[in-house]
Order: sequence, then C-alpha cells, then structure tokens
Amino acid sequence: MNIVSVLKRLSPVREVHAHCDIPCGIYDPIAAKIAAQTVQKMVMRIQALKQPTTDAEKAAYQNSLSRYIAVKEHHADLCKKEIDILWHDYFKPEHLTKYPSLHTDVWNTTKLASKTKQSVDLEAAKQLVASVDKIATMFWDSKGVKYSDPNEAVRFGS
Repeated sequence: MNIVSVLKRLSPVREVHAHCDIPCGIYDPIAAKIAAQTVQKMVMRIQALKQPTTDAEKAAYQNSLSRYIAVKEHHADLCKKEIDILWHDYFKPEHLTKYPSLHTDVWNTTKLASKTKQSVDLEAAKQLVASVDKIATMFWDSKGVKYSDPNEAVRFGS
C-alpha cells in the first residue's frame, strides 16, 4: 500500500465542483466594450494628430502621441483580460454547445486586440468593438437578456 492510499483512507477527500474561480461572481462584458472603444478612440486621435512644424509643436506632438499610444496599449490589454475572464470563468461547456462559434469568436477578439496594439489600424479597432459586441450578445443571451448598448454613442463621444 502506498502513502497516497493510506492518506486517502485516513482523511477521505470529497470531490467538489465549481464553474469559476469565485462561484457566482459578477460578470459583464461592458468593461471589455469600454476598453475596445477606448482603443478605437485612441487610434482616431493618433490618426488626427497634425504633423509638427516647429520645435514647440514637436514636443506637444510627441507628448500627445506617446500618451495616446500608452492608453491604446493599456486598453487593448484590458480588453483581452476582460474577454479572457469571461472565457475562463463564466462560459461553460454548455455555452459552446449553444454558441458553436464562441471559441473562435473569443480567439479572434483577443487576436484583434493584439493587432490594435501592433498598429494604428482604425478598421481593426472597429472590428474589435464589433467582436466584443458579438461576445456580449452571446453572454447576455445565455442569461436570457437581449443585448443592447444604448449608451454606446454617448459614451464614445465624437
């Protein structure tokens, strides 16, 4: 008889099951959506920056550009993190049955977030927002709620 068998006999262990790290935590894809919108907004701001012509303008340009890039990078990472939390902690095998594209959609969303870090591509940023919306639609549908984001335009601003 080995030591593991002896320990199991002396102190039996009950098997338990949980569907996430903290059962019944609060999940919502809105943080990923806001992060994706922030990435899109930073790409727009970067693309709208005017090329400097004087030394004073160069400093201001470099300051704005570096800040926009830092925010874009941070929010692309945040979007990936929030989608990853939903994927690992909320979605369960039965969701994959109901939403067969879920795995691919999560994968594509995180890849889009990486692409937006690697470039200043407005189309990729818009696709990131749309991809997060697609996951949000499945998330809310799994709770019996029709997804909408009525504050999207106001939150995003001009």
